[in-house]
Amino acid sequence: MNRVFVCSCFGITEQQVKKHAADGACTPRQIASACKAGTDCGSCVRRIQAILGRGACPRRESADQGESVFTELEEAA
Repeated sequence: MNRVFVCSCFGITEQQVKKHAADGACTPRQIASACKAGTDCGSCVRRIQAILGRGACPRRESADQGESVFTELEEAA
């Protein structure tokens, strides 16, 4: 298995960042909350931004159109 590390400080791979993005994290800060990537030395933040900017966040398009990205949470409430 080929692992491309995004965050050396916490051993976070590109695949893990993409997984968190698919789960709804659409900003580097949300990625940091999910896995700590970008919270130590910060050298990976631009890489995370690049990954998110390449469409790794499926809900970004909805948010850009003004739609709620928290539909599942709203339906549960």
